[in-house]
Amino acid sequence: MSIDKPHLSRQHALDLLKTMVRIRLFEARCAELYTQEKIRGFLHLYDGEEAVAAGVIPALSPRDRVVATYREHGHALARGLSMNAVMAEMYGKASGCSGGRGGSMHIFDGEANFCGGNAIVGGGLPLAVGMALTDKMRGEDRVSTCFFGEGAVAEGEFHESLNLAALWSLPVLFVCENNRYAMGTALQYSESEMDIHAKAACYDIASEAVDGMDVVAVEAATRRALSSIREAGRPYFLECRTYRFRAHSMFDAQLYRDKAEVEEWRKKGPILRFQHWLLETGLAHTDDIARIEKEVRSEIDEAVAFAETAEWEPIEDLTRYVTSEERPAVPSAAGASAKTVETTYREAVRDAIVDAMTRDDRVFLMGEDVGRYGGCYAVSKGLIDDFGPERIRDTPLSESGFTGAGIGAALAGMRPIVELMTVNFSLLALDQILNTAATIRHMSGNQFGVPLVIRMATGAGRQLAAQHSHSLEGWYAHIPGLRVLVPATLEDARGMLWTALQDPDPVLIFENVMLYNMAGELDQNAGPVAIDKAAVRRDGTDVSLITYGGSLWKTLKAAEELSKDGISAEVIDLRSLRPLDDATIMASIAKTRHAVVVDEGWCSGGLAAEVITRINEQAFWDLDAPLGRVCSEEVPIPYPKHLEDASIPQVPKIVAAAKAAFGR
Repeated sequence: MSIDKPHLSRQHALDLLKTMVRIRLFEARCAELYTQEKIRGFLHLYDGEEAVAAGVIPALSPRDRVVATYREHGHALARGLSMNAVMAEMYGKASGCSGGRGGSMHIFDGEANFCGGNAIVGGGLPLAVGMALTDKMRGEDRVSTCFFGEGAVAEGEFHESLNLAALWSLPVLFVCENNRYAMGTALQYSESEMDIHAKAACYDIASEAVDGMDVVAVEAATRRALSSIREAGRPYFLECRTYRFRAHSMFDAQLYRDKAEVEEWRKKGPILRFQHWLLETGLAHTDDIARIEKEVRSEIDEAVAFAETAEWEPIEDLTRYVTSEERPAVPSAAGASAKTVETTYREAVRDAIVDAMTRDDRVFLMGEDVGRYGGCYAVSKGLIDDFGPERIRDTPLSESGFTGAGIGAALAGMRPIVELMTVNFSLLALDQILNTAATIRHMSGNQFGVPLVIRMATGAGRQLAAQHSHSLEGWYAHIPGLRVLVPATLEDARGMLWTALQDPDPVLIFENVMLYNMAGELDQNAGPVAIDKAAVRRDGTDVSLITYGGSLWKTLKAAEELSKDGISAEVIDLRSLRPLDDATIMASIAKTRHAVVVDEGWCSGGLAAEVITRINEQAFWDLDAPLGRVCSEEVPIPYPKHLEDASIPQVPKIVAAAKAAFGR
């Protein structure tokens, strides 16, 4: 048969019809179950759009990946997921395809390369780009297909993702299911250009619009697209113009459209239309249609019975799979040599990147200006000459897009290092970090993990003012599913990265900007270090000074000043903010019975407050005085040097706080 035209044998035609009928009747039963409160939360039905899933997904190979939307029941069934498992997931049962943890909007199946529904509008687009990037870098024959609605085209991630896919010539099939309403806002009220596929053409992506109510037309267009992608290695964009007959979700009163409009569209619905055509051409008969409906209803009854009797996940497993149960081996300490080398923090980080990329060809670095420019802080200077532009990958200024692509690449088996220029810019990627990287393992029932490292500069001191200077690492330490590291020494700058890359879950590394020029001696055998434990950087008996990152060296100076007044301060370098090493903290408290926490983040709701609360919960009876903290002032970081210095922890403030613990 022609590569771009479906062969409509009788059997193939009946298969297309059955795929659509399965989706339609399954969702009709789900709507009933929703009214019976068997299914809860949001329920987004695909009623009217079945021709898109039925026309696209069966044309894919089993190796191709699928990234879907929150309206993904049809995609899942068309991909071949067990109806029993999908229905159990709708119920939230442990035997659901995501272990019951994802529900209606988050259906996953790793074996089927069904990479999940995504409840963030447009959130799946960068993931598909990253998966396709993996395939291109590995030379694998796969296509990553991403479904999304027309509402997503207003999102920045839409434009960032299309730009990356075109810029890097990636094998992505973008499928826009244009059902004319983004929730309740009609397309003409949200887009100045309503010809969606024309937007893709602006990025030099081959694109076409197809009648999304015609399953044959959708399949033919899909075959053309796949042929083009596999031959040219470039993305392709399909705008499938369709219509949803039901509400946006079961909460939707549909006040934004007339019933007459819906009924008019129902008359040209994909199943009704295809059935009429099959009967007219003699490819199917009424008894064929009746048989299909009977088989499907029986299958649905079986799925409902399965879900009804399936077990709930025990409450004891609530926190299981927040992170992987399989932890990497703790690196053995390298034996000290008789020789040290003079180096800087910047060079130590650079050496760590070189070491990782030399050891593992899955590792690559990408971010803004990391290649030809050499990195904003010159960490990656010259690396593009050593490893080439494929592995030292410059990106556009699109933090959400390339961070999401890094997540997608990690999901597909790579070990990306994503560099965000500064912590303030990371907020543009927070959606991808929080809603996907930190969440997907738990949400998918442990089917998918994100072995990704994100590095970023943090902290004040360079007179870069409020939008480049904050310390937000404590915000990220609030998020389950992430590991947050704060290397403060040359040894940790050199050694944390490789260990982080072995972690099966996302690791964020915050590098304080004031440390890059810090020079010192480093053992020539320095290598990977453990990342789970805090470190006692100075022994003491009277007060515990607990800190991390750029504040470590100020705190050590403060400890030296305190010693002149007869106060022996123990200095704890947290090293990891998530998880915190409670044991080392409490052991120090048991010895000193006094503590001050030094944190460059803001005081209110900050990391220092978390450490203090844990001490109160676990070691209150060991304390001889109230706990103290030294944090940044509650102001945006100002530009003038004297004000900037006054806004963040400094040695005199730390000394004063420690003395206050003794009533001095």
